[in-house]
This record gives sequence, C-alpha cells and structure tokens, in this order.
Amino acid sequence: LASAALPAPRLDRLHLGLSTASRGIARGAESMQFVRLEALGPAAASLLCRLMIRCGGTARPAGMRSGAGRAVVLGGSGRAFATMLPLARRRPVTREPSLQIAEALERAGTPPRSIALRRGRIGLDDGPIVMGILNVTPDSFSDGGRFGHPRQVIEHALRMADEGAAILDVGGESTRPGSRPVPLKEELRRVLPVLEGLRRRLARRRGRRPLISIDTTKAEVARRAAEVGADMVNDISGLSFDPAMPAVVAETGLPVVVQHIRGRPLTMQRSPRYAHLLPEIASFLRRRIALLVSAGVRSDRIVIDPGLGFGKRRRHNIAILRHLHVLRSLGLPILIGASRKSFIGGALELPIPERLEGSLAAEALALAGGADIIRAHDVREAVRVARFCHAVLRGPT
Repeated sequence: LASAALPAPRLDRLHLGLSTASRGIARGAESMQFVRLEALGPAAASLLCRLMIRCGGTARPAGMRSGAGRAVVLGGSGRAFATMLPLARRRPVTREPSLQIAEALERAGTPPRSIALRRGRIGLDDGPIVMGILNVTPDSFSDGGRFGHPRQVIEHALRMADEGAAILDVGGESTRPGSRPVPLKEELRRVLPVLEGLRRRLARRRGRRPLISIDTTKAEVARRAAEVGADMVNDISGLSFDPAMPAVVAETGLPVVVQHIRGRPLTMQRSPRYAHLLPEIASFLRRRIALLVSAGVRSDRIVIDPGLGFGKRRRHNIAILRHLHVLRSLGLPILIGASRKSFIGGALELPIPERLEGSLAAEALALAGGADIIRAHDVREAVRVARFCHAVLRGPT
C-alpha cells in the first residue's frame, strides 16, 4: 500500500505506481489520496473499484507480475475513502483489504513518536535525529582510510557527539558501489576495538550520551557488537544477506534499520530498473518487516530506509526524495542517508569534497518529506539543518 498526494508529471506517476489511476485528473483539483493495493483476487479487485467510483473517487487496475494477483489504485478525497471503507467492510471478499487501506491511510497521517531500545526509548517529537557516519574502512567512498587507528576513529566519534550526533554508526565494511564483501574476521578486527573504546569513553561523559549503531550485514558481527554495548543494528541489506540476522536482532533486543537494496554492492548499480519505484520499495520493506516480526522483533524497534544509491539511478534517488511521504504508510520511523552520494554529485557536477550544500539540501528535503533520522558525514551542519527544519515544520509560529 502507498498513499500520496495528487501526482502531476507522468514520470512521477510511474514511480508511484499510479499511472493508470491518475490519467485525466485535472491539475489543481481537490487534494486527493491514492492507495495502491496489490495481490487481490478478481472479485475483490472488481468490487473495490466499483465501490470507490460509487463514492465519488477514482479506481483503475494497475499492472502486476503474472501470478501475483491483481493490483488496483484507488483515489479520492478523505470523504470518499470514509464513505467507501464501511461499505467494503460489509462484504467478506473486501473486508480484509478495506482494513489494510484504512490502516495505511491512518499510518500515513500519524508520525511515529519514538523508537524502543533494549532499555528505554529514543523520542522523535523533539526533532529529527542525526546519525553520524563512522567508517572504519580503508575504501569507503567518502572518508575511507581517513581514520586508520581505533584511537583516531574514537576521537572523531567524540567530535561528532559534541556536534550533536544522537547516534554514531560504526561500520567496518564498505558498501559503496562496486565494493566486495569483507571477511568476518577482518570486519570484527576493525569494529570491535572501536566499539569497546567508544563505549568506555562515552560512559565518562556527563549528560545524554549518543547511541552506538553497528553498520553490518553479518549476524555474528551484530551479535558481538551487542555484547560490547552497541545500541542499534543498521543493515543495508534489509537483513537479507545473512539469514541468521533476524534471529540475532530478536535475541539482542536491539532496534534495527531495515534498508531497501536492489542486488549487492558489487553489482547493484549495473542498470537497475523498476516498473513502479515506490511501490516496489514499499513491498520489499513490508516483506522484511513481516519477517522480523515473525522472528520476534517488536515493530516499535524497526526503522526503515529506502536506500538512496543502493541499486538506484539518479532519477530514482530524486523520486524517492520527492515522494518520501509515501513510505509513511508503513507506519515506522524513516532514516535517510543522502550524504555526499553520487546522485548529488551528478546533479551538481561536483566531486565528493564539494557536495556539502547538495547533501544538506537533500537532507532538508527528506525532513520535509517525513524523515526522522538523517545519516550524515557533516554532523554539525546536518544538526543545524535538522533543527531549523523542525522549527519550520513542527515548531510554534
């Protein structure tokens, strides 16, 4: 399911999976919401379309892969959906789909309030969270090799904490396009001394200390990191590279970032294609969320990330930023990592060292679209952007 405001350009309609439903709707018409519902039987798809049209909305079939059931896109004002949904609940064939529609619309309009930790919670009402990027790698695309010794990494992490980072994301394996996996022993060798030393140094600090996140796709790294005090797991594979990861996350009780990716870092940028970008991302995330919940992970410990730059072309990344609010229908906090990425450099024709302004613009757009966490290299500047965006979007006037 995905809900969105009225789309205009044809390319945007394709990215949103609304191309067959929004044809002929005048621009400037009453603000509408669209819901794409997939994997329906023929009877349910036909009845939902008839009911939506009867209640003053619009409804059209939408393409899906053969054998996956039927998809429809329903569009209308809030009043049209409010009239249609009770009618659909009276029919057994559409009762469950109507409940799913209602839940998605409600989640889209209700931002999450907090993220549950192993002990306590981290609130989201006071403003967006900035996650500082801490690469313990020789080959990361932006700062690989810059901080070679654990002591240097820890000092850099403490500077980011002083600049306002609420989370420090420690990673020992580069996932830039074209990168190859790092052996388990090497990744552990890189990250464990940093995690242990950083935990000791943070324990001496007065006041609120930042959380420590482990950026890994390996279950054993996540387990060992939790043992030495990591507070969160950030898995760029959506917990799909290592089948043991969901169980480890459940056992540790840590919150987890579930990211969308198409392919693997080595090959993910080789002509990635999408029929309907946002619905495909949402579908992937829903499946991974369901797997986590079935493994015993609480839903209030899950954060989603659409994965800018992970199996996506420049136009895909821009479309995600433009329509990020669509993912609100999943009802979970959203993390965005745009910092210094190649789609920013491509749009501005700038090398990595000169992408600060583009990164900050992307982060501001993400916050306006509903992001709760920004993953950034330039923490001080990102914190200032986050505070100002919060003042404009949610602060008193």
